[in-house]
Amino acid sequence: MALRNALMAALLEGEASGYDLAKQFDATVANFWTATPQQLYRELERMEADGLVAARVVEQERRPNKRLFSLTDAGREAVRAYTSAPPGRPAVVRDELLVKVQCADAGDIEAVRTAVAGRMEWAAAKLARYERIRQRLLAGRSEEAYFAEAERVGPYLTLLRGMSFERENLQWGDLALRRLAQRAARHTQQSE
Repeated sequence: MALRNALMAALLEGEASGYDLAKQFDATVANFWTATPQQLYRELERMEADGLVAARVVEQERRPNKRLFSLTDAGREAVRAYTSAPPGRPAVVRDELLVKVQCADAGDIEAVRTAVAGRMEWAAAKLARYERIRQRLLAGRSEEAYFAEAERVGPYLTLLRGMSFERENLQWGDLALRRLAQRAARHTQQSE
């Protein structure tokens, strides 16, 4: 998947500045696609040159002018074409923590346990943030009502996937901490 597809998905919400897209990206799309603000701005420029988005300048007092981007008809057609094509292979997980866990028996188990605990804190914080976003999307409605009434359900479904991923990170982290503690205790007993 290209960054442009993720940006077009974000622009389905409506016109937005690059700054707004970066914030929105961080709050919604970031659970499955990451990019720096600089990458977003560069891609928006390319998308404008390709006719997928249109930009208009809004003059502001005491602030630099801002550019608001929106999908063009060609951009909406690109979204339709993108969604009709079969997806590529799932992304491969490249996670340094998992490499450290793989090496734990030959390395510093306590340092690895600390890293796993840190990842669990990160996952818990993300899960709490996702829950706040979920509550904001539901706006007091049940999930059934949301799915029946919402203009777009894709953002909610991808949010649920992000929540599931972070819950699994917490479950795995709990298991890893317990097993690494057992290994550390066994290593300590063997060295005595």
